[in-house]
Amino acid sequence: MEQEFYAHPTAVIDEGCKIGKGTKIWHFSHIMPNCVIGDNCNIGQNVVVSPDVVLGNNVKIQNNVSIYTGVTCDDDVFLGPSCVFTNVTNPRSAVNRRGQYAKTHVGKGASIGANATIVCGHDIGPFAFIGAGAVVTKNVPAYALVVGNPARQIGWMSEYGHRLNFDEKGIAVCPESGDKYQLKDGVVTKL
Repeated sequence: MEQEFYAHPTAVIDEGCKIGKGTKIWHFSHIMPNCVIGDNCNIGQNVVVSPDVVLGNNVKIQNNVSIYTGVTCDDDVFLGPSCVFTNVTNPRSAVNRRGQYAKTHVGKGASIGANATIVCGHDIGPFAFIGAGAVVTKNVPAYALVVGNPARQIGWMSEYGHRLNFDEKGIAVCPESGDKYQLKDGVVTKL
């Protein structure tokens, strides 16, 4: 049977991985055992995908990203250059904490900026936008824009990646798509 994905000759793909049709894996990346990678993903250079990680369809991973065991990403997630996920909250070299990995879930359409760090056990909501260099130390709601160290929310983003400006009725319009959003009780929903 013909392979339905592309892997650069320098990429290492361990046994037990399921890799979807149309996915591309580039130079010096390592896909470790039992990963599930969806269709039409793009995994840049020097990316490490640790055992049992699950990536949805159309996930874009830029160069030098580390995705550790316990992470799942839904469809259409963007992981910027050199961002990293952790999987142990209190690591020590002399203490083996395998099997104690905290889980992190990244919702559909979320974007994580370059050099951001996602501390394990904190979920990223659908279409959230994590600014470059942010350090996420708590859950991030859907459509939230967070920046800084520690990351703090400074606004809301549309599904097209534009800042949302809500009027007095709690309605905002994406300038690119024209989609309308509502902010009610601290929660954004697409109308």
